[in-house]
Amino acid sequence: MTTTPDPTPATPSGNDASGHDFSGTDPWAALDAPPAPNASGWVRQQLEDIHAAGTTDAASVEGRRVVVLTMLGKSSGQVREVPLMRVEHDGVYAAVASKGGAPEHPQWFHNLTAHPHLLLQDGSTVTRRVARLATEAEHAEWWPRCVEAFPPYADYQTKTDRRIPLFLLEEA
Repeated sequence: MTTTPDPTPATPSGNDASGHDFSGTDPWAALDAPPAPNASGWVRQQLEDIHAAGTTDAASVEGRRVVVLTMLGKSSGQVREVPLMRVEHDGVYAAVASKGGAPEHPQWFHNLTAHPHLLLQDGSTVTRRVARLATEAEHAEWWPRCVEAFPPYADYQTKTDRRIPLFLLEEA
C-alpha cells in the first residue's frame, strides 16, 4: 500500500499550501461565507436536511451518525461542506478519506491539506478545528475506532492499494 506524505499546513499568517495569502486574517473568517452547492445529489440532500433541522442528527449513513466539515476549497477558496461518518475519541475527531475504497483520495482530502482550518458540526454544536494527517502510530491507533464507527471502512481498505488516510481534527 502507498502512504501519503504529510501536507504543508496552512498557517494563520502568510501563504497557505495553495498559495492563498492569509496574512493578518483570522483563518476561520472565510468560512463564514455561504457554502458552494455540493455536486453529489445524495450529499446535497443530506446537507439540506441538516441545515433545515439545525443538527446533524437529521442525517445518517446506514443508521450511523455523521458530522459536517466546513472547509475552503483547495483551488477555488470557496466554502465547501461535506458530511462524514462521526468518529470521535476524547474530544478529537477523525476524518476518513476512504472514497468508498476508490484508488484516489476524495476532493475534500486535498481541500484539508491546503486549508486545514475548518468548522466541525456534531449535532447542533459547531467547533473550530485544525486538521492534520495522522502519523503512522496514530493511524494504527485510530483505524480500529474508525472501523467500529463505520464497519464498511474495513472493506473499503481491501478495495484499494492506497492506505486510507486519516485526518485528526483537533480543537483550535
